[in-house]
Amino acid sequence: MKRFVRFFLIYILVAASFSCTPRDRYVTVTGFAQGGTYTVKFNMNGVDMKPEAVRDSVDAILGNIDMALSGYNKNSLLSRFNAGEAIVPDSLFIDIYRYAYDIYEETEGVVDVASAPLFDLWGFGFTSDSLPSDSEVENVRRNSGMGRLVRDIDEVVDAEGVLIPSGLLTDPTGQLPKLNFNAIAQGYSCDVVARYLYSIGVKDMMVDIGEIFCDGLNPSGLPWTLGIDRPVDGNNDPGMQLQGIFRSPEGPHGIVTSGNYRKFYVRDGRKYAHTIDPRTGMPVQHQLLSATIVAENALLADAYATYCMVVGLDEAQKFLSSRPDLEGCLIYDEEGVFRTWCSEGFVLEEVQ
Repeated sequence: MKRFVRFFLIYILVAASFSCTPRDRYVTVTGFAQGGTYTVKFNMNGVDMKPEAVRDSVDAILGNIDMALSGYNKNSLLSRFNAGEAIVPDSLFIDIYRYAYDIYEETEGVVDVASAPLFDLWGFGFTSDSLPSDSEVENVRRNSGMGRLVRDIDEVVDAEGVLIPSGLLTDPTGQLPKLNFNAIAQGYSCDVVARYLYSIGVKDMMVDIGEIFCDGLNPSGLPWTLGIDRPVDGNNDPGMQLQGIFRSPEGPHGIVTSGNYRKFYVRDGRKYAHTIDPRTGMPVQHQLLSATIVAENALLADAYATYCMVVGLDEAQKFLSSRPDLEGCLIYDEEGVFRTWCSEGFVLEEVQ
């Protein structure tokens, strides 16, 4: 499920591709990635590289991720896999497949990267079509799902490193479900970039690739400050309409918001949101408008934000209340009024 919800970062980006602030040695590098832009802000203290070199390295990392995991790049490993072509999966492809299977099992099929045909069917994937019938939905749902694929991808990769997609099927006579990593790819990308920054000595950082990874402090010596967008239909400009301000916690963490107010369509007076429940094959219909999750990394925050948006308000509240390792903020509609529920450690400050 592709996420089209972004935080508005409470800082000002300069027009150049990188800039320094007078306080400490903070640098901002920006570029293009995954159909949008990325911003990485970090403290250069202890880093023996020029900002331009860091930017070039980040560009290269994100380029590698695109060539491995993008469903929009027809030459990527993912696109070739979905076409049934034998591939030589790199560490990125294998890594995210393993994460995806773990998340699929943990969420009991709620977050399922092998449900790509359902998103295509509803017009939210890599293809677009007309509104499907119930029988079409059920037929596609039966032929989708990670449960139809083996868990250990290493068992299928041969001695030369080649993976034949059909080899992942638990039933060799079955139809291969297409993969779509959108539910976790941006969060995963943040984590990969953060690992690189750690490797060159960065301690204070904020990585924004549509989802967020933070660690350390901002240039003011305070926790990173983020704005949570108000989930108004068509609110496509991050930061223009805010529900509140959130100050991120200490230590490394991912922060991700998922919602249904930026990607949807209306047919015959009915709104169809881009969040699909893989268990039913249908777009979700409930009062939860957005879910913001704080987790130990951005991939998990990405996955759990999707989980909350699929299961709805009541189940999301129960889930977050049972997980002391997570914090979350749920914004929902109550008879036309925006309401907010936050876990104990998630403090949302009002916008003045």
